[in-house]
Amino acid sequence: MPHLPELDQLERIIEQFGDVAHTQIIDRIRYKHLDFPIHCVTLGSTAPDVPVLAFFGGVHGLEKIGSEVILSYMQTISQLLSWDDEFKARLEKSRLVFVPIVNPVGVYLGRRSNGNCVDLMRNSPIEGEGATRLYSGQRLTPYLPWYRGNASVMEKEAQALCNVVKEQLFGAPLSIALDLHSGFGIKDRLWFPYASKRTSFAFIAETLALKELFDRCYQHHVYRIEPMSQQYVINGDLWDYLIDLFGERFQEQRLFLPLTLEMGSWLWLRKSPLHLFSRHGMFHPMLPHRQQRVFRRHFMLFDFLHRSLLSPQPWAQLNHEQKKTNTTRANKLWYGQE
Repeated sequence: MPHLPELDQLERIIEQFGDVAHTQIIDRIRYKHLDFPIHCVTLGSTAPDVPVLAFFGGVHGLEKIGSEVILSYMQTISQLLSWDDEFKARLEKSRLVFVPIVNPVGVYLGRRSNGNCVDLMRNSPIEGEGATRLYSGQRLTPYLPWYRGNASVMEKEAQALCNVVKEQLFGAPLSIALDLHSGFGIKDRLWFPYASKRTSFAFIAETLALKELFDRCYQHHVYRIEPMSQQYVINGDLWDYLIDLFGERFQEQRLFLPLTLEMGSWLWLRKSPLHLFSRHGMFHPMLPHRQQRVFRRHFMLFDFLHRSLLSPQPWAQLNHEQKKTNTTRANKLWYGQE
């Protein structure tokens, strides 16, 4: 077994959960002589008709703070389950899914890509509209960053993520996926589809309603909520691929909302510019007190998303007129359309 601190921590938490959690190794990734498991941990009801909230981290191995935030939240939950009856009651009516280390080889090597030099978040068959820059994703060579990999088959790690979403979230009447990243901007952002084009997606009306509910409940929250394409357009985004696949199968009966939490790591760098010369400095809060602050910072968001799934009336159960009005307002807010 390779020494990977994040994997060691995950396995300790799994042991603490005991029989309360269902744990599955959804794939194993070979790298040279090493073998890395990808764990999926599930808590709560196994009924097919409950809402589902899923957390994904470590898609980009260099951005390991995403994995660490999820692990910190799992550690908190392991303690809540020993005494918090209200939280346990929530789990009887919902399901939580965790895949904290999607790209274990990338985390192990301290690099963005997986062991095949593929950027997993550029690896789907989705082509971006006008995505011509190098960072948009390229298939020229694995020796340059943002390499998309083979056009005909996705990498095992990307397939594992997609399989969890299709098996655990697509079948639920209401589901949210939260994918944690870092490495862009000085402000924390919550991104939603599309990343491949500057147009709205099927659940834009519900997304606006959820945003406004969050704004009302937590007026001083730290997040900028926007479509990813408002910042840049890319090829191969896994969440664009999954939301389109969901739309082909279930759009009329169910609601699936993929969100990306992009933690504003430039703020950490601005406070300590010398960290730019560290491998993780651009993507990780290197100082312990900043790391602990990041661990605390997002639990309010996680709790809100869980509660919102259990009380969907204000945002996920809009009538025809509400959807029409919200779609018009969302297009004006995010896409400049009157």
